[in-house]
Amino acid sequence: MLRKVLVANRGEIACRILKTLRKMGIASVAVHSEVDAFARHVREADEAVCVGGPRPSDSYLRADRILEAARETGADAIHPGYGFLSERASFAEACETIGIRFVGPTAEQIREFGLKHRAREIAEAHGVPLLPGTPLLASAAVAVDRAEAIGYPVILKSTAGGGGIGLRVCRSPPELADAFESVERLGRANFGESGAYLEKFVERARHVEVQIFGDGRGDVVVLGERDCSVQRRNQKVIEETPAPGLAPATRERLFDAALRLGRAVKYRSAGTVEFVLDAATQDFYFLEVNTRLQVEHGVTETVTGVDLVEWMILEAGGALELEPAIPRGAAVEVRLYAEDPAKNYQPSTGVLTDVAFDPDARVDTWIEPGTEISPFYDPLLAKIITKGATRREAIDAMAGALSRTRIAGVETNLAYLEQVIATQEFLSGDVSTRERSSSPKPSAP
Repeated sequence: MLRKVLVANRGEIACRILKTLRKMGIASVAVHSEVDAFARHVREADEAVCVGGPRPSDSYLRADRILEAARETGADAIHPGYGFLSERASFAEACETIGIRFVGPTAEQIREFGLKHRAREIAEAHGVPLLPGTPLLASAAVAVDRAEAIGYPVILKSTAGGGGIGLRVCRSPPELADAFESVERLGRANFGESGAYLEKFVERARHVEVQIFGDGRGDVVVLGERDCSVQRRNQKVIEETPAPGLAPATRERLFDAALRLGRAVKYRSAGTVEFVLDAATQDFYFLEVNTRLQVEHGVTETVTGVDLVEWMILEAGGALELEPAIPRGAAVEVRLYAEDPAKNYQPSTGVLTDVAFDPDARVDTWIEPGTEISPFYDPLLAKIITKGATRREAIDAMAGALSRTRIAGVETNLAYLEQVIATQEFLSGDVSTRERSSSPKPSAP
């Protein structure tokens, strides 16, 4: 069993991991930037180490300083959370090299699935359905030539990264030619990889993902699916489980495909296999594998009763007994962001003067009155999760939870979330990834 775990992250996910470590009786170490010296995760940890300046590149992305902090404090494992170093194979490898357990998949698994074109190759080799697409493209001219064979519209994707960066839907040869250099540049600048490839674009697509967990020896279990189709600018905003309107046979085929991938590489720890599902036909196609904990993991925990963070820590300490878990009921999660609707949803900064949440909802957060929202990090303030015996009960609980939420001091997307969950489109489960307006129309009473 692990004795001391260093949490290599900040914000709500750092607080979430620390809560589980306290429950398990395991000592904790927090790392922080200079601007986060008085942040909640720093105060809640048993020990804290400053690893650099406010910019992520000077602190939370400094693998060398984080490894040094782990050695100095005697931590025997590092939990990376999500974002920052969580999917950096070189960091996972460096941890293991110096005898510190990386709480997550192996470095090889992160590499195999981290580059999307390579993940497509693995999926194809194991019979997982794929959208028509290409390997890495040598030039814009090659891209245009291959797109003609696939048929427009197509989506041009950077092979590395995520979060909607390096994605362009193209509906004509000139549009594709113009996008090619931009997508390569974004991939190179943000993820250190400039490769790009094409896939057929599904007009009415749903984003459905399957949560898996593996013991690293070949045993992999599925913990249900999530629908993450409600997005703005390719960023998830609302997630739920189970996916609405999914035929039982389709669900079983999704689970089978995810299990095949996980077992193929003897997957270790938590992972998510993502699919695009055609809303018109319920045909689905492999999208990518996220080799980390997902932001939306809480909805899965809510319906299964599984603490995924605890499972990750137990696996890393060699103490996990992997068992299937049966989801019960429904859960919905919304992401509350510090965004200014009047400024095209740009991040909002400032000091919070009032913070209140519904005590009956699960709220994963790091904020409180007096918290300063800086411009250096992701503007996620909280994840609010509600549950019910049925989907409608979970949605009604969310409507109540949002009505009882107060955030003052910065602009937020709270009103937008309230509007979206009240639309007939959302209530009916007729959701897709197409871009939504900033002012969705609510359902008639």
